[in-house]
Amino acid sequence: MTQDLPKAPTLKAGVIGAGVFGGYHAKKYVELPDVTLAAVFDIDLARAKALAEPLGAEAFDDLAAFLAAVDVVTVATPAVHHAPAVLAALKAGKPVYSEKPLAVTPEDADALVAEAARRKLSLACGHQERVVFQAMGLLDIPEQPLRLEAVRRGTPSDRNLDVSVVLDLMIHDIDLALAICDAEPVTVEGEGAITRSTSLDWVKAEATFDNGFTAVFDSSRVAEARERTMKVVYPSGEVEIDFLARTFRNTTPFPLIEDFTETPAGKDPLGQSVAGFLAAVRGQAPRPVVTGEEAARALDLGLAVELACG
Repeated sequence: MTQDLPKAPTLKAGVIGAGVFGGYHAKKYVELPDVTLAAVFDIDLARAKALAEPLGAEAFDDLAAFLAAVDVVTVATPAVHHAPAVLAALKAGKPVYSEKPLAVTPEDADALVAEAARRKLSLACGHQERVVFQAMGLLDIPEQPLRLEAVRRGTPSDRNLDVSVVLDLMIHDIDLALAICDAEPVTVEGEGAITRSTSLDWVKAEATFDNGFTAVFDSSRVAEARERTMKVVYPSGEVEIDFLARTFRNTTPFPLIEDFTETPAGKDPLGQSVAGFLAAVRGQAPRPVVTGEEAARALDLGLAVELACG
């Protein structure tokens, strides 16, 4: 006779921020099992209602009342407001999934990591390209890379102009570089320019690590066309990735997953990232896909790039 395992309790999820990214996260909570979208918070109550009510959730413009109504929180506000929202949720005892970047200063990022550790709460960050790397099998290559070259360019948009292109776009590739290299960055060189906002709109940078690994980053949000590619050079070969076409070329002897786009993670990186956070909250996984500590480390290197650009 088989015994049924106890069903995971349904978690009540809340989203802080009713903009575009808040909408993405709210809909993921509606789609995923064993979780329900209970609440949406925004300082603009009408905007919160416009997102929450069609999805069967309650809208709030009172943060304390919102936090009392949920078990877990996603923060999807503009980046400069991530840290105070995450900190409020952690202090209320809620595990948090924050959109990237985790914060915009190292002091704030460290404070969030410390608060989560003190309260033994899961703190995850939405560096979703890590899910794609996992789906491809890249994180399982047993060699340390020699060099990484990443290009991430987008066309002009009014989105995310509260931070530089480094914390908007390049931060994805910075996280991936840190994920595949066991060493620490020791020097950073960079150049960039402000063309349409109050912070850097394009940047080229090179980081050298203490084991000789070199990571070259090229990011723009004022390009004529979108481009998102990466080449990783190993002692035994190379892997070239086109993130837009979702294809890769592999000359290493290590097998990668050719049909990764057909896997759940390949089809829905955001959904898998959020599901990983919920699994960590429930104790079904030892950690989320990207931890608060890893997000803080990516932020540190991103801020070093900004500093190198003057």
